[in-house]
Amino acid sequence: MSEEEKGAGETSPAQDANGANPKRSTNKRATPENGDGHTPDGAGDAKIPARRPHPRRTPKSAATDSAGSGESEKRESSPIMADPTYSELQSDNRVVMRHQIALNLETFRASNAEFEPRPTREYAALQPVAPPFFTVIIPNFNGMDHLPTVMAALAGQTFQDFEQIVVDDASVDQSLAWLEEHYPTARLIVNRQNVGFAVACNLGAAAARGRFVVLLNSDTEPEPTWLAELAQAICRHPEAALFASKLLLFDRRDTIHAAGDALGRDGIPRNRGVWEQDGPRFEQELEVFGACGGAAAIRRDVWNLLGGFDEAMWMYMEDVDLAFRSRLLGLRTVFVPTARVYHRLSATGGGSMASYYVGRNTLWTLAKNMPTGLLLRNAGAILGAQLGRATAALKAVEGKEAQATLRGMFDGLAGLAPVLAKRRAVQAKRVVSDEELAQLLEA
Repeated sequence: MSEEEKGAGETSPAQDANGANPKRSTNKRATPENGDGHTPDGAGDAKIPARRPHPRRTPKSAATDSAGSGESEKRESSPIMADPTYSELQSDNRVVMRHQIALNLETFRASNAEFEPRPTREYAALQPVAPPFFTVIIPNFNGMDHLPTVMAALAGQTFQDFEQIVVDDASVDQSLAWLEEHYPTARLIVNRQNVGFAVACNLGAAAARGRFVVLLNSDTEPEPTWLAELAQAICRHPEAALFASKLLLFDRRDTIHAAGDALGRDGIPRNRGVWEQDGPRFEQELEVFGACGGAAAIRRDVWNLLGGFDEAMWMYMEDVDLAFRSRLLGLRTVFVPTARVYHRLSATGGGSMASYYVGRNTLWTLAKNMPTGLLLRNAGAILGAQLGRATAALKAVEGKEAQATLRGMFDGLAGLAPVLAKRRAVQAKRVVSDEELAQLLEA
C-alpha cells in the first residue's frame, strides 16, 4: 500500500486553514489488530480512498470546467469537439494536438453551399505504344573512350525501330555523365558495384521491351545497315532463335574476328574464321553452332526460356554456354554475313583476366551441357585438349596469362559440384539426340 493511501484520510492544520501545502501523516489506519478502529493517537478515522475510475467513466474535472467560456465556444462551433467520443479520446491522451497537422480537428469546419472543389483537369487519352523490334543492350565498364563511336553508329542506323539500354557496371570514368548529356533518350541501368558482364546483360534483357534482344559490346562500331540486315535475316528465318553478326577487326577491317561461333569435338570453342581474310567463304548465310555475344540477336522469348546468361560465369564463354543450351532444345543459330560490326579486340577485356575465365568456364560449359554419350565418345579429345592447355601454361608459368589459366582450370574443377546440379536440369530438357548434336561439332 502506498504512502498516499496510508495518509489519505488525514489533514494537517494547514490544510484546514487554507487547503494548501498538505503534510503527510505517519499514522496507521484502523486494523482489526488495534481493536477500536482508531489511530493510536486518536486523531480520527483513517479512510481508504476509493479507486479512481477510468477516465472514460469520469465526468469533467473541475479544472476542465473552469477553463472558461473559450473551451465551450470551441465545442459549440465544432461538432467534432462536442462529440463524446472525441472527448473520451482527448481525456485518454490519444488525440495528439501538439503540432499543426494536415487535418486539425479543432479548427475543422464542414463545407457549405459556397464550397468550390478543385477544378477537374483534362488529360489526353493514353495512346497504345507498340514495342520496338530490337532492344540493343550495351554493357559498359569504364568505356568512355569507346562510347562516342558506338553510340554515334547506333544513331546512324538505317533501321530505327529499336531502343537502346546501356548497363553501366560501376564505372568510375565519365561514361554516365557523357551519356546523359549527349544521349538523353538512351535508357540507363546503373550498378552500384561491378557485377560482371553476364549479370549486366541479364539486367538489360530484363528491362527490354523489344521482340529481339541485341547484345553489342561498347568497343564496337556497327555499320549503318547492321540492324536492317539483322531484321531482314530474321524475316527470312523466322524459325531461328539466334543470329550472329560478322565481327571484323576494328583496325584491320578486312580481317575476320568471328563469323559465328563453332565448337570442336574436343570441347574447345572457336571463333569461326578468326584471323582469316574476309572473302567469299564468309559471305554465305548459313547455320552455325552459336553467336558471339559481342554482336548477336536473340529472340526475347528464347532468352527468357533459357534464363539468359549463366551469371556464375561472370564473363567469357557465357555466350557459348547459352548457344549450347539452345542447341540442346533444338533451336537454330544463323550467321548473317551482311550484318557487319567492327570490334576493337580485347579493348575492354583480354589479358590474364580472359585467360582465367576461359580456363575455368570451358570446363563448366562442357560439364553442364555436353551429353554423356558425346562425353564418352570424345573423351580422349576432350582430355587431350585440357591437358595440352595445362601443359602449355606450365611451360610459360612465369607469365601472368599462364598463371591465370592454371588458376582458372583449378577453380573450374573445384567448382564442379554446383555445375553438375545445373547439368541435371539442362539435360532433363534436352530434345536433340547425340547424333544430331554431333553433326554440329567440328573435328
